[in-house]
Amino acid sequence: MYLQRTIKSEIICRSIGLHTGRKVNMTIHPADVDKGITFIRNDLAGKPRIKAELGNVCDTTLATTIGVNGASVSTVEHLLSAFSGMGIDNATVELDAHEVPIMDGSAQPFVNMLKEVGTRAQGKYKKLLVINSPVSVADENGSAAFLPAREFKMTYTIDFKHPIIGRQTCHFHFSDAAYEQEICAARTFGFLKDVEYLQAIGLALGGSLNNAVVLDDQRIINKGGVRCPDEFVKHKVLDAIGDLSLLGMPIIGHFVAFKSGHRLNNNLLKELLMRQDCWEIVNSYPMELPAKMFKSLNIPSFAVLDAVSA
Repeated sequence: MYLQRTIKSEIICRSIGLHTGRKVNMTIHPADVDKGITFIRNDLAGKPRIKAELGNVCDTTLATTIGVNGASVSTVEHLLSAFSGMGIDNATVELDAHEVPIMDGSAQPFVNMLKEVGTRAQGKYKKLLVINSPVSVADENGSAAFLPAREFKMTYTIDFKHPIIGRQTCHFHFSDAAYEQEICAARTFGFLKDVEYLQAIGLALGGSLNNAVVLDDQRIINKGGVRCPDEFVKHKVLDAIGDLSLLGMPIIGHFVAFKSGHRLNNNLLKELLMRQDCWEIVNSYPMELPAKMFKSLNIPSFAVLDAVSA
């Protein structure tokens, strides 16, 4: 809960990239404290390093893409969501392509791999960003906001004019266990007409019924249907957890979104950083938290003993 974490040993993965349709080799390594999540493009000269942070977001069309000096990595949100959902602060991700493997369209394969190798606590405490006052952004399609809260929680609403989806809302109280049980298995979804168009222009070439829930005008094409009735909105929550992790530290606050997406999620983080009167950064070590946070986080003062012995 308090200490930064990394993985115990490396993870090797090979799967298809969503947009190229080509196999992508990915290796995840443990990283030292305060290093955060860093991607390395092994296929490019000099093996450029791209840190997963807000300032490096260079595109939010269809997915979240981060880049530095012309080198980029796209579709990072599912892997970042898995890292955040499993409490991993530091890791290095090597790739031989410009996109993270799509796997089954959810974060569950990444979670399974992370659980298989295990995680370890590191000798430094996490920083937390505590929301003290509301911050919001909106556009013609939707809105996103942070509100003060006792914990990190999310309320996400989607509204599609489709008989299968319609309007769905997910209320999610964040924890590692809840993320694994409720969120990580939710797959990305799309509409057949959009997939056909994207593939015609050279995108989504790796997209299939094996890595997405696909709908025509009336029904779900996948034979197995959905994994849960609200899989659509839960995948939006999954994406948002990945996007918000680009802040570089856990958030204590209530994320409220209506028809938001990668662009609005990123715009909200940018607005948040500009509104320095609306938040404060505190050390997760309980004795250093403001007094009001003990009640907010439900952390008794004696919990420091548990943290020190963790």
